[in-house]
Amino acid sequence: MQQASGFKGQVAIVVGGTTGMGNAVVRQLVAAGCKTHVLDIHETTDASFHRCDIRDHSQVQSCIAEIVARDGRIDLLFIAAGVHHFATLEDTSLADFERVMSVNVNGTFHVLKEVLPVMRAQQYGNIVLMGSDQAFVGKARSAVYGMSKAAVAQLTKSLAVDYTQHNIRINCICPGTIETPMIRSVVERIGSALGLHRTAVDESMRTAQLVQRFGTPEEIGKAVMFLLSDDCRFMTGSLISVDGGFVCQ
Repeated sequence: MQQASGFKGQVAIVVGGTTGMGNAVVRQLVAAGCKTHVLDIHETTDASFHRCDIRDHSQVQSCIAEIVARDGRIDLLFIAAGVHHFATLEDTSLADFERVMSVNVNGTFHVLKEVLPVMRAQQYGNIVLMGSDQAFVGKARSAVYGMSKAAVAQLTKSLAVDYTQHNIRINCICPGTIETPMIRSVVERIGSALGLHRTAVDESMRTAQLVQRFGTPEEIGKAVMFLLSDDCRFMTGSLISVDGGFVCQ
């Protein structure tokens, strides 16, 4: 994959940019000379930080308005924030369901609701949403999480239909199993639910990919940077697998 280009002086927002894949993108954007803003509930010193719980539309409104007032535009958006849930549907409480949907779906909607009018007014924007390999395949005890990511995948396609005429591209990165703080907690929860030691769960998840390892946040970051760049102007509405070959099996 060629190096993404043309970021110097652009204004970017990364939602969930404090850790993991989001933080990898933040660091790569900053290194490329992009004015980068992070919306998160946890603070970071890697870029301009705005404390924001995306479940609360009013907080999102305030943060986006502040960024536009400061920089005058928003060129790039990566929504990386998300939560995981491992349980069958019957074992998923209403509170669990609301927690997953409020971040993965509602939060994504809240951010787009505020950013899209800005991009439409300037007639330019590149957006990457956070999907999952579960946008393509089902996994055991993952009905609610998979449903939330399938919703994001469909949103990507529908937004592309509505906004390509405004020179706004929307694509969706669909990672496999990536070595992040989140995956560590997922391994613990799966091991607890199945009565397995975490090393056994870890090994099973690693070897599920054709490449026989977890991906890295930096690898996902490079793919996101390509999608955010004008190097791929013929791509919109695409679901991009970066999963070590998992879904092709």
